[in-house]
Amino acid sequence: MIEEIELFAAKVRLHCLEMTSRGKSSHIGSCLSSVDILSALYKGVMNIDISNPNYNERDRFIMSKGHAGAAVYATLAEMGYMDKSILKTHYMNGSNLSGHVSHHNVNGVEFSTGSLGHGLGVAVGRAYSLNLDGINARSYCLLSDGELDEGSNWEAMLFANHMKLSNLCMIIDYNKIQALSKLDDALPLKSLIKKFMAFNINCINVIDGHNFLHILKALGRKIVKNKPTAIIFNTIKGKGIKEFENDPVWHARKLQNNELIIAKKRL
Repeated sequence: MIEEIELFAAKVRLHCLEMTSRGKSSHIGSCLSSVDILSALYKGVMNIDISNPNYNERDRFIMSKGHAGAAVYATLAEMGYMDKSILKTHYMNGSNLSGHVSHHNVNGVEFSTGSLGHGLGVAVGRAYSLNLDGINARSYCLLSDGELDEGSNWEAMLFANHMKLSNLCMIIDYNKIQALSKLDDALPLKSLIKKFMAFNINCINVIDGHNFLHILKALGRKIVKNKPTAIIFNTIKGKGIKEFENDPVWHARKLQNNELIIAKKRL
């Protein structure tokens, strides 16, 4: 399975490079840090049905770091939710594939996101709703580390703990870069594990957030009764292209033609 997911992730990375280059959009660094997590979720973890994307028993996934929308669209296309040719319209006028992820006319996207700090509240609401309806499914939410500066996330966690939402799984793409600076230079996020534990949240820390064995093991851990789960994946912004890795400029910079050629060779 791991080799299959590795190949899947490589294809998603290639799509992301071509999509952001063709549409002259940004956030390639944010896309690349989350690709491996998305690939493991969709290929090896979540209960989904591509032929019936909205069936009630499906697991829900919300990409709270919506600026990495290209990675979501590419993942969905590789899974078969849409024709891969549609990816060529990304960020173009009139396209349904907007820069920040949108659910409008896009199969497989649960909720439009972009303004950071909104996705988790919705994911918590979905988890609560699933419980009320007696549906045995999980609500997954992928957040960036920088957006944890938003107080709305911590309000959502308080509610999740109070309602004992063990079907909620928060996934942190911990690449330690916030927009155009290092996280520690912008607003340090120290003792993240202790913060989650203080909110009575089951916390798992994965040292290598790009190792599929470790990713799958963490995502496959048994649910802790009456507790939400948070998984911190220590990742590398721009992962897979050594010229991009850990460089804050790739949060907003657009790929130039020669840079696309070099990046594709790296893959």
